[in-house]
Amino acid sequence: MDYMPVTSSMFLIAETREQPMHVGGLQLFIPREGQTAHELAEEIFANFHACKNVRKLFRKRPAPPASLLGNFAWTYDDEIDFDYHVRRTVLPQPGRVRELLRYVSLNHGALLDRTRPMWELHVIEGLADGRVALYSKIHHSLMDGVSALRLLENSLSRDPEDRTGTAMWDPALRRKRKPAPPSSGRRVPIVSNVTKLAGQTINVAGQLVGTGPAIAKIAWTAVTDDDFTSPFVPAPTTLLNGSIGSARRFAAQQWERERLRAVAAELGITLNDVIVAMCSGALRAYLIDQDALPDAPLLAAVPVSTRTDDSDEGNSVTLVLANMATDQPDPERRLATIVASTRKSKQVIRGLSPLQALMYGAASAAPLALATVPGFVNFTPPQFNLFISNVPGPTDHLYWNGARLDGSYPVSIAMEGLALNVTVTSTGDQINFGLIGARKELPSMQRLLTHLDTALEELEKVAGITA
Repeated sequence: MDYMPVTSSMFLIAETREQPMHVGGLQLFIPREGQTAHELAEEIFANFHACKNVRKLFRKRPAPPASLLGNFAWTYDDEIDFDYHVRRTVLPQPGRVRELLRYVSLNHGALLDRTRPMWELHVIEGLADGRVALYSKIHHSLMDGVSALRLLENSLSRDPEDRTGTAMWDPALRRKRKPAPPSSGRRVPIVSNVTKLAGQTINVAGQLVGTGPAIAKIAWTAVTDDDFTSPFVPAPTTLLNGSIGSARRFAAQQWERERLRAVAAELGITLNDVIVAMCSGALRAYLIDQDALPDAPLLAAVPVSTRTDDSDEGNSVTLVLANMATDQPDPERRLATIVASTRKSKQVIRGLSPLQALMYGAASAAPLALATVPGFVNFTPPQFNLFISNVPGPTDHLYWNGARLDGSYPVSIAMEGLALNVTVTSTGDQINFGLIGARKELPSMQRLLTHLDTALEELEKVAGITA
């Protein structure tokens, strides 16, 4: 039995029936030449079931009793029930993307079983366009979005002729990585380990001592710099920020990476700025549709990875807040406000130590810890209105046994008080948006996809780019 870090424990403690805390992904594959969709689905399903050697991450589950000790410690299953964890389904006719998104929507609202390793994989066929889909669910206590993307990348190949595809839980995939530098073979003296531990303790203590001055500097920036979006000032209350039910709706769409990169290059901003600006324009239009646009601008929490290694498990992330300028009708002024806000927030984070950055993110998200208290979100102003995450992916095309990955859409978490989550990643030459929302509380949420497209067209006009 292993004790779990607080960054894992908090996702288990926060989970309720209305607030499942698992992340997921939807991947679409084009069968290789001469292969049918049914044959590809059969190959994936059989291959995954045959991979009985399972790495430790996928055997991990909350220690019994799951309702008590399971929030603080892990145990490991020796045997995996693949009939439960790996599932196969055929979409109903006519097999449109609409039917696929409906399947993901219905399944993403269901809790994972804490008496088993907390993951599921669904192999989905029946799409009229001939592609095969993989929908995965894994609990956020096991990994964050960056970890999940790395796990996916590691199970695929850049070589379309590679036929060594295997399941993502195959321990052999970890051995594909660059090996650690060889040891000299000498036994490390105990005193060296003690010295190393002492050095780490001193480093942490030093970061903690510097927390007071860091907080004072952040507070001073909040008072003196209008561009800085302060965690001390609440966001406006909107229909995104009430109490939610357990039902979910998932919407997804992709845009050519070059379109977004062209806007960023022409205006001298980052790709992430373009993504936040697209979300800003889309949300402004959506809230106007619902006659629910607040006078004050929406605030977005933008997760920033603090990972310093290439591990593909655990959680290592902080938050910055961005002013989305949804109160400004002019796209150019709206973009300028967003860019100034994100730049200042990142500048503040860069001035913090890793531990202080994590503490800053925890403080920004602190009200979420009370969100499940009855009535809290209905009577307390939100700290921010939604999450917008951008997880950069590979620029090369990826393949599984010759089947090309044609799209990878994140399926994240809607929470009490945060009815919408927008997560973005990239595959090859595409940027993929995944929107997960509370089904009842966000009517016609899929219209956000049309508004995102319109917002990108507005940004192209601001940049002087013509079709």
